[in-house]
Amino acid sequence: MEADILRGNLEGMLLSVLEDGGLHGYAVIEELRRRSGSAIDLPSGTVYPALHRLEAARLVRSEWAVVGGRRRRTYHLTSAGQRALSDKRTAWREVSSLISVVLGGGS
Repeated sequence: MEADILRGNLEGMLLSVLEDGGLHGYAVIEELRRRSGSAIDLPSGTVYPALHRLEAARLVRSEWAVVGGRRRRTYHLTSAGQRALSDKRTAWREVSSLISVVLGGGS
């Protein structure tokens, strides 16, 4: 998967992964990998800064939790994050539909 395509959509994908409940950072990485059939395999150096940006923007909040006997920071969507995710989904549908028309050929 091309990094440029992912870069512009990473925050929306992270919000989506957190939609069903809180996850710690490594679990976020694993869920992205699982949902994409291993096509998306991002390093922690990409995911954690993005999670911190989302937290600074108040789209996610974090808290310390014990997971599997280890203390980890768990990230949760905020109500602002839920609205942002909805907006990102709408924008994605519009863009992907437009790109499909342009790249689809058939002329």
